[in-house]
Amino acid sequence: MPTSPDAALQLRFDTVVVAGGRSSRLGGTPKAQLSLEGSTLVAHTVAAVRPFGVVVVVGPEDPRLPSDVLHTREDPPFSGPAAAVAAGVVVLDGLTERNEWTAVLACDMPHVDRALPALVRAAEDASPEVDGVMALSDEGRAENLAVLIRSAALSAVLREVPTVDVSVRSVWRHLRLDTVPVPHASTSDVDTWEDVRRFDLH
Repeated sequence: MPTSPDAALQLRFDTVVVAGGRSSRLGGTPKAQLSLEGSTLVAHTVAAVRPFGVVVVVGPEDPRLPSDVLHTREDPPFSGPAAAVAAGVVVLDGLTERNEWTAVLACDMPHVDRALPALVRAAEDASPEVDGVMALSDEGRAENLAVLIRSAALSAVLREVPTVDVSVRSVWRHLRLDTVPVPHASTSDVDTWEDVRRFDLH
């Protein structure tokens, strides 16, 4: 199972886990349900963030996830990750208490737990005018589904911009997000069968 960020990091945050894509490059095999170290990819991601706040998974229901993990689907289904993020935030905004920060993570980054400490520290140190922080891989790639964003700013932008069948990047461009270098391969994702073999998934 994944390791959690350093216990000294005190930031609390809720999380939207995007887990409902078509996995077209895997012939429709659901990435979220691929097996990793005796767990599924989505359960692995949930375990990494569950100690820090409420988690909502956007995708098909999975009864194997802990009972306190919330669930929803984007409307309509398969209308893209931006729509999935919006659906998850609607659920979080309906809670009685809401953490100041929200993580948005793809379900298919097997080592995302290694990226969390850098994101958490950057969020803790962020100046007030910054809306959030985004992981930057050691290959120089900004990871649109490995972010921590101030919850108020995230909710506001999702009310204002289209989210169905658009890229997450098109939503994030309305926010001020600083990029944060994260450890090697911590945001590498699973898109192809070659990736499945590389991460020893089943």
